[in-house]
Amino acid sequence: MSDLIDKKLEEDMHSGKGVKADAGKPDYSLLELKNLEGMVQVLTFGAEKYSRDNWKKVPDGKNRYFAALQRHLAAWQNGEKKDPESGMSHLDHALCNLYFLRFFDR
Repeated sequence: MSDLIDKKLEEDMHSGKGVKADAGKPDYSLLELKNLEGMVQVLTFGAEKYSRDNWKKVPDGKNRYFAALQRHLAAWQNGEKKDPESGMSHLDHALCNLYFLRFFDR
């Protein structure tokens, strides 16, 4: 497959077309940033309440954020749309917790 891509790039370069070698790279245009706005609002709420990136320093963060994820999903599943403290969506809080877990898992 790489040989075909290389051949196509070479043909395009010689034809005077613009060339951008992005085959096989993640396509971030598939991500709708508007869907992450609520998560960013929750992150901003946390940064204002504690401090920026405080979540990275929480002891036993992996377990604690997993527990928080489950609490937010359970509340949402039980019909509670918004977190009582922040007034923001439980799903946006859950996205934050997944984001934190992904950070700790890399």
